[in-house]
Amino acid sequence: MQEIGAHVDQSDPVTEGADRKADVVQFFLGDPQSWKAPVLPPVDVSGLSFFVHAPYVINVASSNNKIRIPSRKILDNHVAAATSVGARGLVVHGGHVTKGEDPADGVANWVKTLERATLTLPLLIENTAGGDFAMARHLDAIARLWDAIGHFDGVGFCLDTCHFHAGGEDLVTVVERVRAITGRIDLVHCNDSRDAWNSGADRHASLGTGQIDLDVLLGVVRAAGCPVVVETPRDGQADDIALLRERL
Repeated sequence: MQEIGAHVDQSDPVTEGADRKADVVQFFLGDPQSWKAPVLPPVDVSGLSFFVHAPYVINVASSNNKIRIPSRKILDNHVAAATSVGARGLVVHGGHVTKGEDPADGVANWVKTLERATLTLPLLIENTAGGDFAMARHLDAIARLWDAIGHFDGVGFCLDTCHFHAGGEDLVTVVERVRAITGRIDLVHCNDSRDAWNSGADRHASLGTGQIDLDVLLGVVRAAGCPVVVETPRDGQADDIALLRERL
């Protein structure tokens, strides 16, 4: 049976997970918009099944030294911190280059990052919703990235339904197409979308309330066959988990 859970607040992920009847949870270790070092949860999370999401500011693909080098450092710090508290994996966005730059340079920066890194837990690269120069928005970009980094031990994939919808990919066939590229899907972020297909907008909605057909969302989760986390509005997460558990 698939584990079903939610992204919860790091202040007390144990209680929040229990309140939502979650099998598994995900949380940040600090401010996701900050370059500060990770902060360990203030409660005992031993025995809890959980993933950690790395800060949004990380962009190891960047050609800007003032972004890429701190990104590598904070990523290393989060790998160590997430490992120390027993996380099952660390989710990180693929990042991007800027207009006029060669995406191959971003891929090369990913390779250099992984060559220098010590992965003590799975690093799950997540597809992103927007950006014409993103490393992991479109499947062709993901394929280019995976051709270069797929051989590194410990590198996995996190599939976000809202992001692929907003990124302009067909969700009906996305699982098989991702697996054909990466050979694996380790975690699903099952989120509805407030915005239209190919909008590039990363705005999540509770399941069945947005622009993605609920049966399509369920089909992605079933086909992926791995742990699933909802990153939907907090007040509806318990209902989203219950819905998935009932329909799956």
